[in-house]
Amino acid sequence: MAQRELTVQEFMTASPHTVGAEQTLATAHAKLREYGIRHLPVLRGGELVGVLTERDLALIEGIKEVDPQQVRVEEAMSPSLYTVAVDVPLERVADEMARKKYGCAVVAHNGKVVGVLTTVDVCRALAQLLRGQRSQP
Repeated sequence: MAQRELTVQEFMTASPHTVGAEQTLATAHAKLREYGIRHLPVLRGGELVGVLTERDLALIEGIKEVDPQQVRVEEAMSPSLYTVAVDVPLERVADEMARKKYGCAVVAHNGKVVGVLTTVDVCRALAQLLRGQRSQP
């Protein structure tokens, strides 16, 4: 009996928090802390233009001359990001994330950000799959 292929949609964090490209680093940092997350898709006019991570913030805020109240997100974000559709097989995305050392994949549907798949989400998926294997005869 063939197993059903798992998709990104089943394990992603749906309706992720986002940040505007024109907002300040202080605003982004506050969102990360408030929601206990590490990745923020960056939007400009509703369009995905990058991703800002907790690591990005730590790196740029560590520069003495940087004022998080003045510097905009677009100056610290990574404009190159890994974007996938909701129906992409989880196996393929997890493999790509591992191979390229991506911390997340932004999930889009019809041009809109609908989720984020992080390494934590992939670990949860792995744990669930391993539990399922152990319970099989």
